[in-house]
Amino acid sequence: MESLLALGCRFALDDFGAGMSSFTYLKSLPVDYLKIDGSFVRGIASSDLDRTIVQSIHQVAHAAGKATIAEFVESEAIIGRLSGIGIDYAQGFCVGLPEPLPEGIGASVAA
Repeated sequence: MESLLALGCRFALDDFGAGMSSFTYLKSLPVDYLKIDGSFVRGIASSDLDRTIVQSIHQVAHAAGKATIAEFVESEAIIGRLSGIGIDYAQGFCVGLPEPLPEGIGASVAA
Protein backbone atom coordinates (compact mmCIF):
# COMPACT_ATOMS: atom_id res chain seq x y z
CA MET A 1 0.00 0.00 0.00
CA GLU A 2 2.81 2.39 0.83
CA SER A 3 4.25 2.28 -2.70
CA LEU A 4 0.80 2.94 -4.18
CA LEU A 5 0.27 5.83 -1.77
CA ALA A 6 3.58 7.26 -2.96
CA LEU A 7 2.19 7.20 -6.50
CA GLY A 8 -0.83 9.22 -5.37
CA CYS A 9 -3.35 6.40 -5.08
CA ARG A 10 -6.08 6.77 -2.49
CA PHE A 11 -7.80 4.00 -0.55
CA ALA A 12 -11.20 3.37 1.00
CA LEU A 13 -12.14 0.99 3.79
CA ASP A 14 -15.28 -0.68 2.38
CA ASP A 15 -18.34 -1.95 4.31
CA PHE A 16 -17.25 -0.12 7.46
CA GLY A 17 -19.26 -1.21 10.47
CA ALA A 18 -20.19 -4.62 9.07
CA GLY A 19 -17.53 -6.57 10.98
CA MET A 20 -15.94 -6.51 14.38
CA SER A 21 -12.51 -5.64 12.94
CA SER A 22 -13.55 -2.37 11.26
CA PHE A 23 -12.14 -0.14 13.98
CA THR A 24 -8.87 -2.09 14.07
CA TYR A 25 -8.50 -1.55 10.32
CA LEU A 26 -9.29 2.14 10.75
CA LYS A 27 -6.39 2.48 13.18
CA SER A 28 -3.91 0.36 11.24
CA LEU A 29 -4.50 1.00 7.52
CA PRO A 30 -3.60 4.25 5.72
CA VAL A 31 -7.01 4.82 4.12
CA ASP A 32 -8.52 8.11 2.97
CA TYR A 33 -12.21 7.17 3.03
CA LEU A 34 -14.61 5.07 5.07
CA LYS A 35 -17.47 3.57 3.07
CA ILE A 36 -20.31 3.10 5.54
CA ASP A 37 -21.94 -0.30 5.17
CA GLY A 38 -25.16 -0.13 3.17
CA SER A 39 -27.12 -2.14 5.74
CA PHE A 40 -27.06 0.94 8.00
CA VAL A 41 -27.57 3.48 5.23
CA ARG A 42 -30.67 1.74 3.81
CA GLY A 43 -32.52 2.08 7.11
CA ILE A 44 -31.47 5.62 7.98
CA ALA A 45 -34.76 7.23 6.88
CA SER A 46 -36.89 5.03 9.14
CA SER A 47 -34.64 3.83 11.96
CA ASP A 48 -33.26 6.03 14.72
CA LEU A 49 -30.74 3.31 15.54
CA ASP A 50 -29.39 3.21 11.96
CA ARG A 51 -29.20 7.02 11.93
CA THR A 52 -27.27 6.99 15.19
CA ILE A 53 -24.88 4.31 13.91
CA VAL A 54 -24.21 6.23 10.67
CA GLN A 55 -23.72 9.47 12.60
CA SER A 56 -21.31 7.76 15.01
CA ILE A 57 -19.26 6.22 12.20
CA HIS A 58 -19.12 9.63 10.50
CA GLN A 59 -17.88 11.30 13.69
CA VAL A 60 -15.21 8.64 14.26
CA ALA A 61 -14.10 8.90 10.62
CA HIS A 62 -13.71 12.66 10.81
CA ALA A 63 -11.87 12.40 14.13
CA ALA A 64 -9.43 10.08 12.33
CA GLY A 65 -9.09 12.48 9.39
CA LYS A 66 -11.07 10.31 6.95
CA ALA A 67 -13.89 11.31 4.60
CA THR A 68 -17.13 9.30 4.64
CA ILE A 69 -18.96 7.62 1.77
CA ALA A 70 -22.48 6.25 2.24
CA GLU A 71 -23.30 3.14 0.18
CA PHE A 72 -26.74 2.10 -1.12
CA VAL A 73 -28.20 5.61 -1.30
CA GLU A 74 -31.51 4.76 -2.94
CA SER A 75 -33.95 7.58 -2.06
CA GLU A 76 -34.23 11.32 -1.53
CA ALA A 77 -35.19 10.63 2.10
CA ILE A 78 -31.85 8.88 2.64
CA ILE A 79 -29.98 11.75 0.96
CA GLY A 80 -31.73 14.20 3.28
CA ARG A 81 -30.69 12.29 6.39
CA LEU A 82 -27.11 11.87 5.18
CA SER A 83 -26.88 15.57 4.36
CA GLY A 84 -28.10 16.42 7.85
CA ILE A 85 -25.36 14.28 9.36
CA GLY A 86 -22.70 15.79 7.10
CA ILE A 87 -21.70 12.66 5.16
CA ASP A 88 -19.08 13.65 2.56
CA TYR A 89 -20.05 11.45 -0.42
CA ALA A 90 -22.99 9.31 -1.51
CA GLN A 91 -23.04 6.24 -3.74
CA GLY A 92 -26.17 4.52 -5.02
CA PHE A 93 -29.04 4.41 -7.49
CA CYS A 94 -30.52 7.71 -6.26
CA VAL A 95 -27.25 9.47 -7.10
CA GLY A 96 -26.57 7.73 -10.41
CA LEU A 97 -26.91 4.41 -12.17
CA PRO A 98 -23.85 2.30 -12.98
CA GLU A 99 -22.52 2.87 -16.49
CA PRO A 100 -19.91 1.17 -18.65
CA LEU A 101 -16.52 2.83 -18.75
CA PRO A 102 -15.94 5.07 -21.78
CA GLU A 103 -14.00 3.47 -24.65
CA GLY A 104 -10.29 3.33 -24.01
CA ILE A 105 -10.39 3.61 -20.23
CA GLY A 106 -10.73 -0.13 -19.71
CA ALA A 107 -7.68 -0.76 -21.89
CA SER A 108 -5.51 1.64 -19.90
CA VAL A 109 -6.62 0.08 -16.61
CA ALA A 110 -5.89 -3.44 -17.87
CA ALA A 111 -2.41 -2.50 -19.11
